[in-house]
Amino acid sequence: MTEDAPTPPVGPDSGQPVRAPYSPPAPSFAASAYPTPPVVPARRRGLGILGTVLVAAVVAAVVGAFAGLAGYVVGRDSDASESVAVGGAQVSAPLRTLVDGSIAEIASTTLPAVVSLVVDGPSGSGSGSGFVIRPDGYILTNNHVVSVASGGSVEVVFADGDRRKGTVVGTSPSYDLAVVKVERDGLPTLPLGNSDQVRVGDVVIAIGAPLGLDGTVTSGIVSALDRPVMAGDSATDVSYINAVQTDAAINPGNSGGPLLDTGGNVIGVNSAIATLAIGGEAGSIGLGFAIPSNSAARVAKEIIATGTSRTPLMGVQLDPAYTDAGARVSSVTPASGASEAGMQPGDIVLTVDGRSIDNATELVVAIRSYAPGDTISIDFERNGRQLAADLILGDDSRAE
Repeated sequence: MTEDAPTPPVGPDSGQPVRAPYSPPAPSFAASAYPTPPVVPARRRGLGILGTVLVAAVVAAVVGAFAGLAGYVVGRDSDASESVAVGGAQVSAPLRTLVDGSIAEIASTTLPAVVSLVVDGPSGSGSGSGFVIRPDGYILTNNHVVSVASGGSVEVVFADGDRRKGTVVGTSPSYDLAVVKVERDGLPTLPLGNSDQVRVGDVVIAIGAPLGLDGTVTSGIVSALDRPVMAGDSATDVSYINAVQTDAAINPGNSGGPLLDTGGNVIGVNSAIATLAIGGEAGSIGLGFAIPSNSAARVAKEIIATGTSRTPLMGVQLDPAYTDAGARVSSVTPASGASEAGMQPGDIVLTVDGRSIDNATELVVAIRSYAPGDTISIDFERNGRQLAADLILGDDSRAE
């Protein structure tokens, strides 16, 4: 199992992605002999044209120590200090502090910058959401919203009813992010806030087009932070998200839309939900997950500048058979950050910057919350001894 893409087990009880057309029989809940089904997070896809529900290609998992949901809280949050430069340009408005602070005020201010995306391609069609990050037509959304558009088309529908052809500038399957460009200037934008300052209990607002109903506004709170979430359509297209968890209602079609704070600043990009449905359609049960805005800002800036984005790596391969606490290293890439830090095969990573690591997926998610070139402090065990090291993260632009 590589650090970049651990190989997940597959199956209805594994807590891991299940590839369609797997469709287990619907469980009965009338008899006490049937246990409560596991909570299985699903990669959301939007509706097709004319409101036909597009069945999700897979059921994706939130990975923890057991099948279902797990993960641990480490703080993140948005503040109203300064706007974030994306692609060399400041967003059009500074981070907002609304005097009223009501959901109605936030919605009226931010809805003009939220868009719907209608996607059609050889492998399928669907819809999702997105939001404008630069007034010259750059839009941030999820990779899984536009991934079916290869060889097809993306249509962007604005709040004012205008429809424009969208071009995919680049994608990051690792982070489930994509940037789309339209030929239109002077667009209203949403500022990207600072997700490092989000707190559990903060009020948040989600805007998007669930079930094709554009301009839908829902609200809730931040339920948890740094929630390890793995979602994807296959072992080669899996996103590892250090997610902001929310109970704001998020449904198929909300993918790629903004999760906002009470200042109208984006603190997350809605990407995944958990559902009790097995082999059926996903719906909100109050467990939604968003990509933190700080990660989204970095990835979007790189995509706009270069058409691609880098994924941070330690430079290790992880042992998928290891089941005790921590993540065990099976091999170390020469000349990588891990190699320079003195790591060896058999080392068991226990913490990253003080954050406990319970399994391999949590290590991957933790690393993805940093940027290439960042220095992290790790604690690890070697032959029963506790060791510590500082490690400079590399990236996937070279073989590691």
